[in-house]
Amino acid sequence: MLSKTFGCAVFGVDARKITIEVSVGQGTKFHMSGLPDSAVKESEHRVESALKKFGYFMPRQKTVVNLAPADIRKEGSAYDLPIALCILKSSNQIIAEKLEEYVVMGELALDGTLRPIKGALPIAIQARKENFKGFILPADNAREAAIVNNIDIIPVNTVDEAINFLDEKLVIEPVKVDTRQIFAAHMNSYDTDFKDVQGQENIKRALEIAAAGGHNVIMIGPPGAGKTMLAKRLSTILPPLTLNEALETTKIHSVAGKIGKHASLISTRPHRSPHHTISDVALVGGGVSIPENISKSH
Repeated sequence: MLSKTFGCAVFGVDARKITIEVSVGQGTKFHMSGLPDSAVKESEHRVESALKKFGYFMPRQKTVVNLAPADIRKEGSAYDLPIALCILKSSNQIIAEKLEEYVVMGELALDGTLRPIKGALPIAIQARKENFKGFILPADNAREAAIVNNIDIIPVNTVDEAINFLDEKLVIEPVKVDTRQIFAAHMNSYDTDFKDVQGQENIKRALEIAAAGGHNVIMIGPPGAGKTMLAKRLSTILPPLTLNEALETTKIHSVAGKIGKHASLISTRPHRSPHHTISDVALVGGGVSIPENISKSH
């Protein structure tokens, strides 16, 4: 039997729809196609252990998993949950008639619980563009994804919760977040403040001029002179982020996996403080979708 659902692959700060197809039929062995990396291939073992935990089984027939489009490289462990659900449906262990109406992403632990994923916000944005009914994802990422309106954000803690929700045995209320209210409430919530600086009148005046005119600043001085302390407080006298800038900043941190559990919109200007001996790769970032200090301070 053939079944399918949908996920997303993140490229840069944007996501692209991925179709997860599973066929269970005559034969033996587990096969995976669609240019998966090692983390995706290893999902077989995580899925098998997670399903056994809740009384389900991995089919002993020939199981083929295809991730389409097949010419795009699939990376990471976030495909565990959609693969598990498709395997269960293809082997007639669950009904899940509405599986194709949702984007599903999540990493499975061996005990069937779900670990948070990277890029939940851009995935939710893409799911809304593709007119999906909702997005099923780990509960830790729910508030982050709920920034996107007009789509149901379904938080689940285990694969069993996802199964029962799709089989309509469990009602899970979509997470709702008032983005504008959060933005307004936290737009000036900094841990530091420029007014805390005592003395340093010349450099304070220079920073005020730079902030007002949008200029760059280079500070030179011996260790302990206060360069980093002043730089940390510069963002507190800059104009507040606009809502669009806050969303763009949150997308970058979402892809980097730097949004904390149950956090949502980043509404203050980020500050990065790399050491002066940092390498080029650590400063700029490596690979296709690994933002580092320059991108995070964008």
